[in-house]
Amino acid sequence: MKKLHGVTTAMVTPMTKDGEVNLEGVEQLTHFLIEKGVDCLYPLGTTGEMLKLNIEERKKAAETIVKAADKRVTVYIHVGAMTTDSTIELAKHAKEIGADGIGVVTPTFFYCNDRELENYFVEIAESVGEDFPMYLYSIPQCASNDISIELLQKVMDRCPNVVGIKYSFADFVKTQEYSLVNGGDVSVMHGCDRLFAPLLTLGCTGTISGISCVYPEPFVAVYKAYNENNMQEARRLQNIAAKFCKVLRGGTNMAYFKTALEHRGIAAGSMRKPALDLSSDVLEEFKKELNELDRLLNEI
Repeated sequence: MKKLHGVTTAMVTPMTKDGEVNLEGVEQLTHFLIEKGVDCLYPLGTTGEMLKLNIEERKKAAETIVKAADKRVTVYIHVGAMTTDSTIELAKHAKEIGADGIGVVTPTFFYCNDRELENYFVEIAESVGEDFPMYLYSIPQCASNDISIELLQKVMDRCPNVVGIKYSFADFVKTQEYSLVNGGDVSVMHGCDRLFAPLLTLGCTGTISGISCVYPEPFVAVYKAYNENNMQEARRLQNIAAKFCKVLRGGTNMAYFKTALEHRGIAAGSMRKPALDLSSDVLEEFKKELNELDRLLNEI
């Protein structure tokens, strides 16, 4: 079973001005990221405006990405939805279209206890079979539910196809503790791309990075330096990557991502309401910041 690793890009979902999913833009973005050297793709999650899309839109986008990737990189489709039935439907679809695996966020908005969370994840994992890998996904600041160390172990004990966790909260003690689950036989991917290099030293196998959807270059360079055991260069590059994270507001507003992608020639388009595109006054200042990032690319 293929696992996520290295620079795994959380993809935006390109849309038209009318708020429709732009499948041509989805395909263009897929090619762009692969050509820039990312290791894996992780579409239709938080960065991809997941819960704003209906089931059919998510299926069509997933099909487009898997086809365009054409096995050149590992592709995990995020399938977490508001109900167990919808999540299972998306999980089975991801397997049918040839994705390499799935990610599943905790149920959102409504609180779930550990018994309910365990049952949820086990049902999803069993729906796709023991040979199809799955990552749990915890982003408690958005989802209202978290995954304890004990819960991750229980789910992995019951489901051999659960191979890891994506964690997107800045608790680095817990991150290190995740890496010890299952006797250390677990893949921990972290969403804090601003600290990619330090997280690798904590035992993470990579980052699931939204910033790399717009500027893959600094993250690809960090991972290369780390793998070459050139820690001084990895630290230099990580400091550069942090500047990209700052300009793109750390992924707190995908309108910055889509605007920056348009700046780079990718048809990322607009946000789906109620989110809005950047206002004209913000846009003017942001374009100046993007020009600075273009110059910063020369330092990589």
